[in-house]
Amino acid sequence: MWSVPATRPPLGRRPPPGHTGSMSPAATDLQELAVAFVDAGKVVPGITIDGDGRARSWWWPLPAAGDRAALRNLVGDGSPDAHRSAAQALAERVDTEVRTRLTTQRCELLDRRPGRRSLGEAWLRALVSDEPHLQGNLNPERLRAFEANVHDWVRSGRPVAGRGRLCLRVREPAPEAPADELWRIELLVQDADEPTLIVPAAQVWAGDAPLGPRAVEELLTALGQLARLAPELDGLLRQADPTGLDLSASEVVTFVRDRHAALTDAGIVVLLPSWWTRRKGLGLRVKAASSDNAATAGVTPGGMGMQAVVQFSWEASLGDEVLSAEDLEQLEKAAAAKQSLVRFRGTWVEVGADELEAVMARAGTTSEASVADVLRTSLGLEGVDGLAPSTELGGLEISGIDASGWLGELLDNAVHASVAPVATPSDFVGQLRPYQERGVGWLGFLGRLGLGACLADDMGLGKTAQVIADLLADPTDAPTLVVCPVSVLGNWQRELARFGPSLRVMAHHGSRRFRDHTDTFAERVAAHDVVLTTYSLVYRDLEELNARTWGRLVLDEAQQVKNPATKQTRAVQRLRADRRIALTGTPVENRLSELWSIMHVLNPGLLGSARSFRERFAFPIEVERDEEVTELLRRVTGPFVLRRLKSDRSIISDLPDKIEVTDRCLLTREQATLYQAVVDDLLARSEQADGIGRRGLVLAGLMRLKQVCNHPAHFASDGSPLHGRSGKLARTEELLDELLDAGDKALCFTQFTEWGDRLQPYLSQRFDREVLWLHGGVPRTKRDAMVERFQSDDGPPIFLVSLKAGGTGLNLTAASHVIHLDRWWNPAVEDQATDRAYRIGQQRSVVVHKLVSAGTVEERIDEMITAKRALADRVVGAGEDWVTSLTTDELRDVISLRRDEIADDAEVDD
Repeated sequence: MWSVPATRPPLGRRPPPGHTGSMSPAATDLQELAVAFVDAGKVVPGITIDGDGRARSWWWPLPAAGDRAALRNLVGDGSPDAHRSAAQALAERVDTEVRTRLTTQRCELLDRRPGRRSLGEAWLRALVSDEPHLQGNLNPERLRAFEANVHDWVRSGRPVAGRGRLCLRVREPAPEAPADELWRIELLVQDADEPTLIVPAAQVWAGDAPLGPRAVEELLTALGQLARLAPELDGLLRQADPTGLDLSASEVVTFVRDRHAALTDAGIVVLLPSWWTRRKGLGLRVKAASSDNAATAGVTPGGMGMQAVVQFSWEASLGDEVLSAEDLEQLEKAAAAKQSLVRFRGTWVEVGADELEAVMARAGTTSEASVADVLRTSLGLEGVDGLAPSTELGGLEISGIDASGWLGELLDNAVHASVAPVATPSDFVGQLRPYQERGVGWLGFLGRLGLGACLADDMGLGKTAQVIADLLADPTDAPTLVVCPVSVLGNWQRELARFGPSLRVMAHHGSRRFRDHTDTFAERVAAHDVVLTTYSLVYRDLEELNARTWGRLVLDEAQQVKNPATKQTRAVQRLRADRRIALTGTPVENRLSELWSIMHVLNPGLLGSARSFRERFAFPIEVERDEEVTELLRRVTGPFVLRRLKSDRSIISDLPDKIEVTDRCLLTREQATLYQAVVDDLLARSEQADGIGRRGLVLAGLMRLKQVCNHPAHFASDGSPLHGRSGKLARTEELLDELLDAGDKALCFTQFTEWGDRLQPYLSQRFDREVLWLHGGVPRTKRDAMVERFQSDDGPPIFLVSLKAGGTGLNLTAASHVIHLDRWWNPAVEDQATDRAYRIGQQRSVVVHKLVSAGTVEERIDEMITAKRALADRVVGAGEDWVTSLTTDELRDVISLRRDEIADDAEVDD
């Protein structure tokens, strides 16, 4: 489906650069895929003619066999129409990308030739022009003939269709053969319907092959294509009945190394010797050593750090095997004899004279590199020059790194298992659980080396307690700076007073933070062990905060620095600290770039630049769903990210169950009427808009649909009565009736502050109970008082919470029910809110109710989230932005109301 479209793309105005296109996949993913095709040169020029005789030039994607999975991943299990739409959108984006790049590389020769221009020249001019249509008076008959010729030319480079597929088998010389013995390329034919059936070409020429009547014709066609793709095999065409060809070792190397991919893409099978796919390359290994005991390794207070220098030596290698001086001498003799392939230790080795000379020049010498370079190189993340920036390695492969001590533990990703737990400090009030003791030991191990640590334990597993224990078990000379959202500042004060009362704590917060003191800020900091502040104040007070080097920098809710472009994140990056700790239950909320940003704050340079990270990891994982690259990212970040889950009974066995229930609520007829009106208006207006304006229009429309699903009064903002007009509100009242009768407490989350303002007095009157209402405008002192009252045994039983204000940092274990009144389509955000109740200290099972309006966009999005939850856990979904890239038809399918899901109003009156 990705090859040159059989159904020609429709003519019309070419989308401008940056146009989101009309397709169901996320526009950014499709754009990345188009860029990847152009970067790889997988494009081909083409031409189409519409019914009016207008001709348009195209740059079409020309994918290889392995590329097809990427588009399938983008459209999922969509209909044929969805696949065609995605293929069309990809073709448009590839065409736009090529033309954008050609704006600075115009072919001026096409404009220098005077007189009448040929049809071919008109086509070439259109290919390199901003205007894709062919200009001038074009003869229709000649134009049709030219179109056919172009399509024939394009098809000539595509796989030959037929039952018999050409196969080439590479036969190596016998072990006892002389060094200059020729290699044999055998011609075979494979049955496309039964791939296990492979016959010699001689049988085809003799008419004895069971491959159909056109076998000879298909083989001749394939041989013509083979000669174009692999010129060293053109001798086959000089044979009457080609069956094979002898090549020298150097010709075999060229054929296998340089032609294999192109032949495979063309549908020609190349059967290589088993040793070739597992062949060992000549290169270098690094041997580095570090002290076995990091605590006594002469580490400075600032630790080693990612930029610390490590001494190492170079060793010649063949794959994973270290080569001796005698081995190198043997290979040197073979290279001197111009042998491209040498049988060595029972296998064939490709030897290049320049490569061997470079290896021999480097083997046995010593050098040095930063810890970051060693780590990146060991995982194949950098070019080899990154390991020795002062010298050129001439393209040599680094086959591996042998390291011992703490560096070896990092490279082996064995830190989490090998670091010794730290017993609960004597001045820690309470008892750490075994997994928390391991966490404290891990924080101390990396901290003493000056390496940043991301403690990503599941919400409620006590990340704050582990950090406090680390402060007590491994004190630093300078104070610790804790940066957190304002909503959890009070929680930090309470937790420090509870677990570490011996620590002297200073809160740097409030409008009078500098004015209400007689001593200087520096003097006050020096008199404390821990300083608490907020992310917004780091930017505003950076000069004062950066006037010293902190013993530790602790970033709570570290997803606050997930965007590297914000002033807040840049300010945090500038803070100086000997040790760095990030705390977050969601290191990736929407995009992998968020993980890069957090790791860049912790260990600058580990994951390379943002651009290289995007190319090396983000695109293969997010777009192509590449499992190997996903595993590689886990390996490189593994030593610095510690994540344990509440669901793992080996971590915590006494946490009660979490039961998740999706409640489908019927719309009232009033809601259904409003919903349909919003749908009709949104579809009509989206037809007339494009680009950023259309995305904003769709997003605003989705918000209005959510408001209708909540309640007509929420949508209208008219202050009208609430009772009996909303299926969701009726279900909420039913749930609250039941749980209040049972003596339980509930958290009710909404993303809309204006809806909470209406609900709070209504629910309070409806149940004759006080209803707490926490939103972003509530001052911190009042917020802390609300939490304390709700947690008390005789406190209010209903806590209404704004999703953003209460999604992080609150301990609300008094609730055994969580009700999501409206859905936030990123499951990670909902999980954070749920975990305000489902965390350590919870004694009862927690029931999570997710209210969804049946037959609406909410239900369809809920179905998608449920079906793709495994993917969301791996690389968390991208919120609602993808919806704004749907075509109008696809948008209609997602948001249209299912009429059979409307309630009889009597169902919600009582």
